[in-house]
Amino acid sequence: MTTSQSSTVAVSRDADRMRRRELYDAATGVAGPRLLPWTTPDGNPCHLSTDGRGYLSTLADSIEAVQLSMGERLLEHAREALAPKTRALSATEYRWLARWLTEALTDALRVADSRGARIPAPQKEATENA
Repeated sequence: MTTSQSSTVAVSRDADRMRRRELYDAATGVAGPRLLPWTTPDGNPCHLSTDGRGYLSTLADSIEAVQLSMGERLLEHAREALAPKTRALSATEYRWLARWLTEALTDALRVADSRGARIPAPQKEATENA
């Protein structure tokens, strides 16, 4: 078997394993893979198939808390820097502030997407079907 064939077989096995996991999660009521608060080195999203109780889930929860806390502190700094009667920042300082506010907003939106995806769909009332 060539290297190309073995990598194709490995990808096929991984796809089969993910599909089986998705079917299992759907049957047991789990919403699906969790969006993690970090990305791959290429910037692609990372997902974790979990019940929410493992080490990586706890680590992800901790990182989300740190990201949100850092965003709050950065927002406080921005508000102080933009308050009336404060000294104007240099162009470099404004670019720095904009860069880090953008990073914090990206993190906050990823956390919101991740948490929103884990909210269970509302169950229809039995009385609606009666």
